[in-house]
Order: sequence, then structure tokens, then C-alpha cells
Amino acid sequence: MASKKQVLKKRGPRPAQGPPETKEDFENELKTLAGQAKNNTWAQWAKQQVAVYGQATALIVLTAVYANVSVLTLSPVYGQIAANRLHQYVVWAGLFVGWAGNLFLRRALPVKTITILPLIALQIPMLQYYLFALSHIFGVEYGPAITEAVTLFPLVVVSASCIADILDQADLGRLPSSIANPAPGIVSYMIFRYSETSFFGQLVEQMGTSFMQTRMALELVLAATYSIMGRSQLLRYAVPGIVHVLVYNTHLMTESATASRNSTLNANGWSLVDRWESNTGYISVLDSYANGYRVMRCDHSLLGGEWTKFGRDIVAEPVYSVFTQLEAIRLVQVPEKVPDNEAHALNIGLGIGTTPSALISHGIDTTIVEIDPIVYKFAGMYFGLPPNHTAVIEDVVSWSQRNGPTLHEYYEYIVHDVFTGGAEPVDLFTDTFLKGLEQMLKPNGVIVINYAGDFTLPPLSIVVHTIRDIFPSCRIFRENEPPAKDKVEEAGQDFDNVMIFCIKTDNEITFREPVEGDYLKSISRRQFLVPKQEVPLSAFSTRDEVGILRANETEKLAKWHDQSALRHWNVMRTVIPGEIWNQCRAG
Repeated sequence: MASKKQVLKKRGPRPAQGPPETKEDFENELKTLAGQAKNNTWAQWAKQQVAVYGQATALIVLTAVYANVSVLTLSPVYGQIAANRLHQYVVWAGLFVGWAGNLFLRRALPVKTITILPLIALQIPMLQYYLFALSHIFGVEYGPAITEAVTLFPLVVVSASCIADILDQADLGRLPSSIANPAPGIVSYMIFRYSETSFFGQLVEQMGTSFMQTRMALELVLAATYSIMGRSQLLRYAVPGIVHVLVYNTHLMTESATASRNSTLNANGWSLVDRWESNTGYISVLDSYANGYRVMRCDHSLLGGEWTKFGRDIVAEPVYSVFTQLEAIRLVQVPEKVPDNEAHALNIGLGIGTTPSALISHGIDTTIVEIDPIVYKFAGMYFGLPPNHTAVIEDVVSWSQRNGPTLHEYYEYIVHDVFTGGAEPVDLFTDTFLKGLEQMLKPNGVIVINYAGDFTLPPLSIVVHTIRDIFPSCRIFRENEPPAKDKVEEAGQDFDNVMIFCIKTDNEITFREPVEGDYLKSISRRQFLVPKQEVPLSAFSTRDEVGILRANETEKLAKWHDQSALRHWNVMRTVIPGEIWNQCRAG
């Protein structure tokens, strides 16, 4: 508490009203001065504590957001699931080391720890650029963790240390030591986890809505924020990282960066036609001059492709026969079948639009529900998706819940074709969602569900059993001829597209013989339109872990995603060379 002399000095000279006339007046004035001094002290204390907690909270939130952006940046190279698999371990280790080693770092570093943060953040994009080029060496299992150990881990360590430094100034003297000692760390972690969880969904939802909402741009914005918080002359040492991003880093989503990347790709017989980021991942369109085809990519998955060397008449020639075989939904024989120009189709999941393009070309009134606006945009711009259809750019679960009652028994055909990164959107394979589709299907309607899965893992069997629990009659086909048993044992996997054709009655499913008009003047459809590789029910597991996928039991399927995604990454690296995956990614 300030002394009377100090308080009088702060107040300045007393107005000319004379000294206190009585002892009582003197005591009253002392009390007034003491109260004012006490109020000043409390105001200063409160201001200081607000500054301490505000700065600490800002740094916690900033670090949590950067952790989110880091894992999003990994997904184009390793896939979203693989990128997430060990991410939390890297973060937890960084938080623990930074908090526990705070005193050591404070003594070891010749400068304040907060001034180091901008230097680390501004070098991360450059480090990622070179580390991603080594993904084929690191592999999908540990590559993401290795990359984040070099980039995100140091940032989290120093951030945690800075937060501990700031909170050392917090006044917790009124709390018992048993609470005051662990409270800063516990509360800081709770804020961090809440921020990390809540902001991730917002980042994904807003991804690609502007240049500043792209992965590398977000890294630069966050690095600039660190620079503001930790201003110092040390920032001059960040120049190499800044120059690399602006001049050499082709992962930046600019036209000049794309042109620079193409100078390398063209030498290898490839071209990056277009790219952008969206709510499902990094979307790009690639041309292979050497092989004469074009593909669309989402993160580390291919959404489809078409042959460019054959040209286009009515529809394009698809690279993957599975999308042609899905068109066989029109060939399923049902009673009182309506002609194409009177039929309605619902296509869930667009890809490059191979199947819906064919349905539209046959004159079927087609509704396409696709969650990713960039996928829809690129399908029209680069893969010839006909404009005469109804487009719904929305999550199909929300759309079906809202529109299901008005679309009761409305569609003759439903095509369910969703997949990304070695794992399916689990909600789209639950009994609740599939039952909703069954109610939208006319009594004589047909549904086909494409599931890309591994015959050696339970998820495929879970999905098949769930579908057959809802639809009384189904036939199941795989895209390719099954490999020999010894080949499966050697590879440790049997990954393929599986098409499940179902109807609402208990009748046997049969396909009529195609006529000339079914082929749409397409060579590939003439060869692949009718599915041939039928799969018996005995090929699917009936073990205890296999059952119906209920809406409240999605973990039954999700727990296998890690293993499935790792296998899928290896498959993708045989489809397109690893260096092309890396060179065509976005930061």
C-alpha cells in the first residue's frame, strides 16, 4: 500500500482550504487518502492480471489454431486420416516439454522465448516443402509425425514455455498451494483443447473461401501474428523462410506458383490444370500427357479420371470401370419400369461426374448432392458435367433429413458413391441414413452403393450386412477380378471397389441385355457396362465384430479407418508416382 506521502505527492497540492481544524477532520482525511490509495492499487493489480491472462489466452488459442493448420497441411501428402493419426502425440509431447522445461529454456536462451516464436513459425512452410518431398522415404505410417516433429513440435514447445513465463506473473496467492500450483497448467490445457477442437471445424468449413483461407496463407497469417506478439530485431533472421515462400514455394495457391510447378511437371509428362482448396481437402485436376488421361484429386485420393486421347462424343471414356458399372442400375429389371425421360435419379457424391453425366445423357431427371463446391465446379469445367441437372451443394445427411418426407418414394434410381482417403464418411453408411434412402426410393426403384474397401478388414463386411438388413434383395460385384489367394497373403490386403445393387422387394435381381443406346457411343461402356465379377456372401465375414452399423455405434467402423487409410495411401502411390503426388499438392 502506498504511503501517505506518496499519495499526497500523486494528488498534487491541496486546494486552498486550510488545514484540518480538528483531530476528527484529520482522521477522516487520512481515511479518504488511504481508500484512494487502496483503490489505485487494486486497479493496477486488476489491469496487470487482465493483461497476463489475456496474453496467455491469446497465445494458447494461437498455438491451437496453428496445430490445426499443421495437420490440414499434411493431408494432401499423407491423407487426412494418416495426418491425424499421431498428431495429438506430437502436440502432447510439445506441451509437456515446453511447460516442464520452461525454466531450462529461460536460462538456456539468451533472449526471451516469445521472440523465438516468429522465427520458428516463419521457417515452417519452407521446412514442410522439403520434408514433403521425402514422403516416399518416410512412409505414411510415420511420415506425418516426422514432419511435425521438425516443424510443429518446436513451435508448441516454445509456445508452452512462453505461456508458462507469462502465467508466472499471475497472482494466485489467495488460493491454497495445492490448487495454485497445478491450476495454470490444467486450465491452459483445457483452453488449448477446447480451442483446437472448436476451431478445427470452422477452419475446414471456411477452407478455400478466399486466398487467405488456404493452408499456406493461414500459416503466413499465423506467423505474422506471432511476429506482432514477439516483436524483436531477431525477425531479420526469418528472411530466408519469407523469401522461400514468396519466390520458391510452389505450394502457395497463386497463378505464378502453379505456372512454376508446371515447368517441372511438364518435363515429366504431366500438367497441373487447376487446383484449389475446399471443405473436403485439396482439389486438383491433372493431365498425364504420356498416358493420355485426366484425373481429379482430393488430398491423397483420386475421385475419378477420363481418357483424353480418345476424345468425347456423348460422354467421356472413364479411366475407372467402376463408374461405368454403376450405370448398370438402369439395366436392373423391375416391374412397371418407366422410360428414362420419366425417371428421377438421386446421385450422392459427384467425383468427376461419370455416372451422373451418363444418367443425364439418357434423359433421366438427375439430382446431384455433393458437399464440396470445388469438386462440383471442376467437374463442370474440366470433365464435361452436363448443366441440365439439379445441384445440391450440401452435406447429404442434413439434406436428406430435411427433404426426406417430401421426397417419399420419389426416385427410380439412387446412386450412393462417396469415398475419400481410405475411409468412408461413416454417417452415410449407418442404418438410419440408408433407411432414409430406402424411403425415398420408389417401390420398384433400384439403389446401387459403391464402397471402396479391403476384403481382409471388417468394415466392408459391416457395410454389406447393414445394407442387406434394410434391402431384402441385393447382388454384390467388385470392379476387378479377385487376386489369387497367395497374392492377397503376400500383399496383406485385397482393396477394390464393391458395387451393391439392391431393390425393395424380395425378387431376384437380374440385368437386361444392353442395347446400342445404353452404350452412349462409348468404347469403355461397351466393354464394362454390365458388372461381371460377382461376390458371394460367403466372402464377407460373420465374426463377432461384424454387425449392423447403428447411428450411435459408428466407432465400430471408424476404428478401422487408420489401418484402411495407410493401405490406401500405398495403393495410390502405385497409381500415380509419388513425386507427382508431392509436386501437385498445395501448402
